[in-house]
Amino acid sequence: MSPSAMPTDTPVDSTVLSLRKILVSEDAALAARFRALFSLKHLAAQNPATPQSIPAIEAIAAAFTSPSALLKHELAYCLGQSGKEEAVPFLKHVIEDRSEDAMCRHEAAEALGALGDQGSLPLLKERRDDKTEEEVVRETCEIAIERIEWEHSEARQAEKLKTSDFASVDPAPPLAATAAAPSIPDLESTLLDTSLPLFQRYRAMFALRDLSSPPDLPTAVPAIQSLAKGLHDPSALFRHEIAFVFGQLSHPASIPSLTECLGNQKEASMVRHEAAEALGSLGDEEGVEDTLKKFINDPEQVVRDSIIVALDMAEFERNGEMEYATVPVETAA
Repeated sequence: MSPSAMPTDTPVDSTVLSLRKILVSEDAALAARFRALFSLKHLAAQNPATPQSIPAIEAIAAAFTSPSALLKHELAYCLGQSGKEEAVPFLKHVIEDRSEDAMCRHEAAEALGALGDQGSLPLLKERRDDKTEEEVVRETCEIAIERIEWEHSEARQAEKLKTSDFASVDPAPPLAATAAAPSIPDLESTLLDTSLPLFQRYRAMFALRDLSSPPDLPTAVPAIQSLAKGLHDPSALFRHEIAFVFGQLSHPASIPSLTECLGNQKEASMVRHEAAEALGSLGDEEGVEDTLKKFINDPEQVVRDSIIVALDMAEFERNGEMEYATVPVETAA
């Protein structure tokens, strides 16, 4: 029995149950399922935990039976962002299932890193060191191991990190703040140096991201231009993370690079899907919606699914809605 199917004695309130029904329904529109997922993510991540938190985690995990790789990878991401150790068994199960899509398994490994779970280190090291493992999974396990070890290190306690505008738990923290102003050329050099460990390069990536927000910072456009060079990196994992960061930033300066990435049929589908969703976050910008519609019949399923979600996100941006989520009419007391 998979963890997502395990019986639970945890009481489920009507709000979580309503969202769970949408999320696990293969008859529901994909965009509706994504909105339900992000609502459950919000409930799961409450700190301190509420009576809804663990049922929300179980509701998210229940959807791992879906055939949609896009949805399942997003489930893993949301579990990693929950901050709850109860998510760990579900994520381990995904990584251990070699028949599961590599994009989902990579996201599950990244999620364990976000949770900082030291008990996951043996599994992550096993996957990292297995030469028969998918490259994207091995690389993600490498980063997750370093993130967990960093999280629990003395060096972590000594580092002073710049306060980020983003609430996400990232695969790596930004490079530590120093007395000197951060140099974009130096960060770019670290970002693009393939001889360095991925974890260090990711730290430069998130430092550049933080120099790009808010969007009117004088460093924003130069930092985005440096990040865009990472879309030509040999690692698909690295390229996909650049596209994800552009989605977080939602800065118009990233549109040309994202459009080129989405349109490159030779690019890995996991990278193109992130580019599509990043463009969706820029849906109120002129021409973006028309660009997305060009790929609604793309040969790659994960790209087609991402276009559906991206167009829904674009509509959300145009309508000025407060949060990309489903808000059930009935809420818990």
